[in-house]
Amino acid sequence: MKKETEMKISHLKRREIQAPLVSAIANGFIKEIGKERTLEILAKIIAEDAIDSGQALAIQFKGNGMTELSKLVREVWCDEGAMIMEVLKETENEFHFNVTKCRYAEAYEKLNILELGKCLSCDRDFPFNEGFNPEIKLERTQTIMEGANHCDFRYSKK
Repeated sequence: MKKETEMKISHLKRREIQAPLVSAIANGFIKEIGKERTLEILAKIIAEDAIDSGQALAIQFKGNGMTELSKLVREVWCDEGAMIMEVLKETENEFHFNVTKCRYAEAYEKLNILELGKCLSCDRDFPFNEGFNPEIKLERTQTIMEGANHCDFRYSKK
């Protein structure tokens, strides 16, 4: 009997596949109920999904400490060169890095949906962190998606 091979879809590829459909749905809702209300509802749904994703990845990575967070950033978020990051500090209590290249932003820009891209990707980071480990604090003041030259991620234990 032949075993079926499991097809791996990278995090970046998943976002590239989802974006056009979500964009079309969002634009339909914008026409019906307005941009502000649509983005408000979308943000709530995405935050809930991000929390669930954080919890699932903590299980998948068999822990929710700084070591596991560092590993998942490298193996999931940076997979296939999706993000190029410069690590500034990495200890058991802190993980600081800058993202200097973001193919997520490039993908959303190519689709002409940067504002939606921020909602679909960047805005997930804080609720994701809540699901992964609420005892780890994330500080970020800028993103490439919003026009900065890098994203500044600063994780630290509370």
